[in-house]
Amino acid sequence: QLQASGGGLVQAGGSLTLSCAASGGTVRSYSMGWFRQAPGKDREFVAAFGWSGNTKYTEAVKGRFTISRDDAKNTVDLQMNSLKPEDTAVYYCAATKTIWGRVTEENSYIYWGQGTLVTVSS
Repeated sequence: QLQASGGGLVQAGGSLTLSCAASGGTVRSYSMGWFRQAPGKDREFVAAFGWSGNTKYTEAVKGRFTISRDDAKNTVDLQMNSLKPEDTAVYYCAATKTIWGRVTEENSYIYWGQGTLVTVSS
């Protein structure tokens, strides 16, 4: 089971850290991803942290977002800096056992958190 938290309202240029806590399993056994769904749009890939430590980001967040894993806390965090209004979305964390080349594909993920809303005001 995955539980996402940390969303909220922030002004453009601000920062937020999302956290995904896992229970019933360990995050290090999976590749973990963050996805987001903006109003009226499809859910899209944001970032992934592989079980071996690899990371991948969608182009729109490179240099602004950082995904990390805390094995002691059994969490995967998404540090979001320099937030823009277009980052407004519900953010979801998810877990997969898929090959690294498919971590951007949401249908390869088997466990999903409930989502946390991030609103960036201009």
